[in-house]
Amino acid sequence: MQKIEKIKTIKDLKDSGYHIRSVKEELRQNLLDKLDKNEDVFPGIIGYDETIVPELQNAILSQHDFILLGLRGQAKSRILRNLVNLLDEYIPIIKGSEINDNPFHPISKFSREIIEEMGDQTPVEWIPRSQRYNEKLATPDVSIADLFGDIDPIKAATKRLHYAHEGALHFGIIPRTNRGIFVINELPDLQPRIQVGLLNILEEKDLQIRGYPLRIPLDILIAFSANPEDYTNRGNIITPLKDRIDSQIITHYPLTIEDGIRITNQEAWQNRGEFSGDRIPHYFREIVEHIAKEARESELIDQKSGVSARLPISCLELMISNAERRVNKFGEKDYILRISDLQAVIPAITGKIELVYEGEQEGVTNVAKILIGNAIKKVFDKYFPLPDVKKKKQAVLQDTELEKLLNWFANNNIASVDTNGNNKSYIESLSNLKVVESFVKKYFPADELKDELVLAVAKEFVLEALYQSSYLSKFESNEQVTYKDLVETIFNSLPDDDDQDVDYV
Repeated sequence: MQKIEKIKTIKDLKDSGYHIRSVKEELRQNLLDKLDKNEDVFPGIIGYDETIVPELQNAILSQHDFILLGLRGQAKSRILRNLVNLLDEYIPIIKGSEINDNPFHPISKFSREIIEEMGDQTPVEWIPRSQRYNEKLATPDVSIADLFGDIDPIKAATKRLHYAHEGALHFGIIPRTNRGIFVINELPDLQPRIQVGLLNILEEKDLQIRGYPLRIPLDILIAFSANPEDYTNRGNIITPLKDRIDSQIITHYPLTIEDGIRITNQEAWQNRGEFSGDRIPHYFREIVEHIAKEARESELIDQKSGVSARLPISCLELMISNAERRVNKFGEKDYILRISDLQAVIPAITGKIELVYEGEQEGVTNVAKILIGNAIKKVFDKYFPLPDVKKKKQAVLQDTELEKLLNWFANNNIASVDTNGNNKSYIESLSNLKVVESFVKKYFPADELKDELVLAVAKEFVLEALYQSSYLSKFESNEQVTYKDLVETIFNSLPDDDDQDVDYV
């Protein structure tokens, strides 16, 4: 920066030997430099290293305009905003230029006139890369004037110019992004007649405004984003425009639970004062990611709409908030997530899924509970070799600890968990479940059982998973959750023969 501060005129720029590159040459060379140094080209983008990132790099190296096509919450906007890091830190422009004129090849009337007047003493200024990126959310009310420009009657009146004078033009956002990167998000929402206006920019790299007999050659990279659902629901991309977009890159959701956890850890607000993300058991993070995975596979949910990666982020934040609210109520400092805190994630789920007819019949809240239950079962199966319910009797005999646990409940024992109490009462409500503790310690990783509070949460996890797997029954109240033997509950719910009216034939 200190060196370029000394370059204040076109003469200084020429004397320095500075070479001005096109935007796409600039992006290409800077990408090659980063690859040569083994630097992270797209920081914060997780799970795309073997899929999307190579395709993006190929598009940039090919100097292509491109589109990112994918469902909601697949980091499309973040990827596009990361492109600015591939631009030079600063570039020179004619001072006062509205469209970032190249000092050696000006295209606006303003810059041409000032160079004619001042020659090599024309002042230049340096703009940072952050000022060379613009984006526009495509909405039905976007006009040609917004993107390209129009006559500015106020400018014409102030400068006493005829409307046919080039100086009476007001440039839109695309020419103002000259020598930079311009992004249009949700492209199908743009009206077809507006999309037509982009054809010349993508193919001929020039811009025409109104009926003016001038052509403005632009140096620009244009990138787009779109949701496949939009092709049918809200609009479409006109065929000639699709043909002029050089590369179409299809994004996806995290391919593994581990990638999902990394994304959620990066994005979720976890460390809040005395609460640390370290106090979140790892299997809770897995449950949260499995909720999203289950939603993306559920027949009750419209898969064309997708399930955003924002769902597990919001779920984790709500669980932390529920635990935070509880410990503040009791004035405690040591707090940890409990399985009962999973009920707090329902608002995060219901607002981020769109149901098909069967899902609507079930009800969005019930669908959310189904997703949570399925997620708990999936994570439980990872840590505990739970047998198939259909082969329960045969499989139980192969697991002594599980057999002991289920037999304990079969002998009219119950487990009542003080889910809303303070840490002490919560631990005490689970302390007498030695048979559950033995089952936990046999299979659960030792690093997940650091202290008695963590052990209590693991016990609750086992009880809830056995309920979700149809081994136990469950009864909830405001103060506690009770788990009982399922068979006993079923028989107790049947009416007595003496209470029934019998018709004799």
